[in-house]
Amino acid sequence: MQFTQIRNATAVVTYAGKRFLIDPLLADRYAFPGIPAAADPTLRNPTVALPCPVQTLLSADAALVTHLHFDHFDAEAARLLPKSMPLFAADESDAAELRGHGFSDVRTVPPEGTDWCGIRIIRTPALHGQGPWMADLYARLNVRYAACGYLLRAPGEPVFYLAGDTVWFEGVADTIGTFSPDVIALNACAARLLRGGPIIMGTDDVWQVAMAAPDATLVATHMEAVSHATLTRATLRAFARDNGFSERLLIPADGETVSLCRPSAPPSDTPPASHEN
Repeated sequence: MQFTQIRNATAVVTYAGKRFLIDPLLADRYAFPGIPAAADPTLRNPTVALPCPVQTLLSADAALVTHLHFDHFDAEAARLLPKSMPLFAADESDAAELRGHGFSDVRTVPPEGTDWCGIRIIRTPALHGQGPWMADLYARLNVRYAACGYLLRAPGEPVFYLAGDTVWFEGVADTIGTFSPDVIALNACAARLLRGGPIIMGTDDVWQVAMAAPDATLVATHMEAVSHATLTRATLRAFARDNGFSERLLIPADGETVSLCRPSAPPSDTPPASHEN
């Protein structure tokens, strides 16, 4: 199994002989305006360029789409991806929007899962921020509040859990407890808006996952590519080192491919040394 970090949450996962394109954000650097509720609303998105020619991403066997916010499926993805590519969506609302872009093979993934090419794909819950202020903000931005993750299982392969845009909550804990994933990809830039807390994982959330899944290899993605990110790779790497799980936390650079394996030793279960995101 291999995980190629592309940019933001966009990645290519090679699993059971198939290449999955995850949450394709394919536009040029600075193609989108700033986010009104970000600390710097004038900073355009994405903040970095693709590390590879976009054409190299269009030959994936399928795409996993966790939700339809601009930084997970953008207009360039709708324009460039082959219309016959299988797209897996969280629910019928997202699926209908994808079909509206002309895609002919859009499949919703139920919580109990669906089978494709010998791979079991299971939808997992996500909490993309919380509270009435978040629901109101999403309504004003005309975007949906919902997000999800996915879990992949296949004979002879590690169990792979893509947590998606979520903070640590009981849904993530239950997924780990139920499926005992070998590899967990975490969106971990502590993206934050002006009101409330992070809307995806930061250092404390990553530590919670590390404690809940002591035998799993962790992969940090969704790093250093959008204007509302507040956690850098360097800070997360130092946090993992200070808290004893750096050997099993992979933080790939954009364009980097990592091979995934299970760790050899569990981390300490003492509280984290720092709670800063």
